[in-house]
Amino acid sequence: MSTARRHFMRCFGLGAAATGAAFAQPARGGAPGMVPGGLGQLYRAREGKRRRSSSWNRTGQNADRVGVEPGKTAVIADLQGAGCVRHIWITIADNEPDYLRRLVLRAWWDGEAAPSVESPIGDFFGVGHARVSNYWSLPLNMVTGGTPQTQARAAMNCFFPMPFARGARITVENQGQQPVGSLYYYVDYEEHATMPEEALRFHALWRRENPTPPSLDLSDRSKGFPQTNQVVNLDGQGNYLIMEAAGRGHYVGCNLSIDHINPIPNFGWFGEGDDMIFIDGETTPSIVGTGTEDYFCAAWGYPGGFNPMPYHGISLAGPTDGPAPYSGKWTMYRYHLEDPVMFTKSIRVTIEHGHGNVHACDYSSVGYWYQTEPHAAFAPLAPVDQRLPIPDRESLRRYWKTY
Repeated sequence: MSTARRHFMRCFGLGAAATGAAFAQPARGGAPGMVPGGLGQLYRAREGKRRRSSSWNRTGQNADRVGVEPGKTAVIADLQGAGCVRHIWITIADNEPDYLRRLVLRAWWDGEAAPSVESPIGDFFGVGHARVSNYWSLPLNMVTGGTPQTQARAAMNCFFPMPFARGARITVENQGQQPVGSLYYYVDYEEHATMPEEALRFHALWRRENPTPPSLDLSDRSKGFPQTNQVVNLDGQGNYLIMEAAGRGHYVGCNLSIDHINPIPNFGWFGEGDDMIFIDGETTPSIVGTGTEDYFCAAWGYPGGFNPMPYHGISLAGPTDGPAPYSGKWTMYRYHLEDPVMFTKSIRVTIEHGHGNVHACDYSSVGYWYQTEPHAAFAPLAPVDQRLPIPDRESLRRYWKTY
């Protein structure tokens, strides 16, 4: 094993298990064998240096924030050498409506020309529709409540590790029309002597289709639930695309936001859409699911509504019953932290928008993955007016049009 690889294994808490030995194999001296991360490994010596880039006030006073004028970009980390971002914390005071879709988070690794991370900032941290929510998962969370929640303000945290070999740059661009008065941030990272060649780079990309192209006209009242169930979709044509990549790597999950504006007549549930994952150029998906809530590790149409959990959950929920069941805005997430989906050439992660893609709804998502560089070019980020959420009243009007 190379010196760089051994250094990487020590720094990232990986021992014999990561090189193919059994996780339970004891180390010399009778100590437990090393396993990736976790509380049980905190006593082991680590290498590297802990560092932070933050918005602290360089005068020593309490204005620990920066402003961002319209059209301007704040650089929240500009790092040199090898290392790994371990934690990003951000909170923002901005009075412009829907600012969480107007501000764009980007990240570049090792001097690349195009970003490996590009997303409206709220969606990146796990809640869509320019909303905030007091929810948690292992890699991402938001902390809010009371008056801050009504003002769409939250602390937002990310714990995805983001390694780099020669440098990293992370920015927040204000594509709104009003100044951001207060952007507070921490970027906590490690400095290392080197980064091994096999360390994959973190990627995240936001997408939206509004509306998704329907396979049926649901304004036809004869197209009820029994009729929609007869639609056949075996090749995934017309599915909503969560992410696609070329190269070698592994997909580690997504959040998916839905504004349900096109229900089946007399059937409010927006799910039944199967996940379909195409690996290494497949024309028929090798991974096929059984329904929207099933991919997100739930069942029976999200009966519990809002339900944050470590690897999967609902970070934003609408009604599950009443006169307009499953209407409005939802965000759900599934993070493949224990079961990443590996690919050696390419991957396409898709999901039906309703069984057989029958729904014309507002779908948006952030896909997260690690891969070799260079990555395939991202499609241009949609302009601000195509990122803003549908107003709630208009969303409900469209829901009732077919329900």
